[in-house]
Amino acid sequence: MNSLIVDWTHTLVPLLLQPVVVGLFVCVAVACVDVGVLLGERGNLRRSQRPEDIPAVERRAHRRIERADILTRTSPMLGLMATLISLGPGLTALSNGNLNLLAEAMLTAFDATVLGIAAGVVGFIIGRLRRRWYDEALTRWEQQS
Repeated sequence: MNSLIVDWTHTLVPLLLQPVVVGLFVCVAVACVDVGVLLGERGNLRRSQRPEDIPAVERRAHRRIERADILTRTSPMLGLMATLISLGPGLTALSNGNLNLLAEAMLTAFDATVLGIAAGVVGFIIGRLRRRWYDEALTRWEQQS
């Protein structure tokens, strides 16, 4: 029974690499788009007068901050998953003496780690800036009323 479970694990885990890498690229794309949204947001929050619907602005802020938080947490996890998944075949290649396959697996592992951490850092910075900017804007609008 244990052997069967181990065999299934060794068969199924490598199948996760492609979806995990796709998810990682989605995180990088979201991070890039969010940087553009952030820049526009900053200008709007600095220039704008007190809006009529403050709760709508708070809901929008909450959604955007939550998106950055999800990006911050998810990207490094996906990078680590891709790293570990690709290292499995690399270690097998090492035991078989296939250094080319090992080098390819290591390259994939390091690339995935860097992408995951980079997207996570961008998400973290975006989230922190959004929190501060929305807090400042809401405080300013409350003082105007």
